[in-house]
Amino acid sequence: MARYGQTFKDRAVARLLPPESAAVELVAREVGVGTGTLQRWREDVQSMPALGRAWTAAARLQAVITTAAMPEAGKSAWCREQGIYPAELEKWCTSAAAALCDPQDARASPQATRKDRTRIKELERELLRKDRALAETAALLVLSKKVTAIFSRGEDA
Repeated sequence: MARYGQTFKDRAVARLLPPESAAVELVAREVGVGTGTLQRWREDVQSMPALGRAWTAAARLQAVITTAAMPEAGKSAWCREQGIYPAELEKWCTSAAAALCDPQDARASPQATRKDRTRIKELERELLRKDRALAETAALLVLSKKVTAIFSRGEDA
């Protein structure tokens, strides 16, 4: 009886599951494993909770594309069928959109960068001014307590 590694099994089962959904017979011929074995591996994976199944980047993108035109009820039904949460699908969609955006869109303009630097300098100056004022107030408080302690000792004697 042949033994197969987990990565081999995962790759074979990934071909059987959406988005590819290849026929069991086709995958069995390609990988050289019996159809019964492949069906058992697929059932084992499908019986796992969705968090236990790893979705590849291509499968996530395909899921986003598949559900893009669906109404909300259809998306929810598809998600239940695949064992994922609609919020997870929404996160994949956002991630795909962010990955596909133009690099120029993601980069800040020189004017915005200059404004940000100026604002940071202003905030740092203000923070330094407030820090100095706080240190001065603390010193005055300590001195006033010392003066009070000195004069109250003189009255007790």
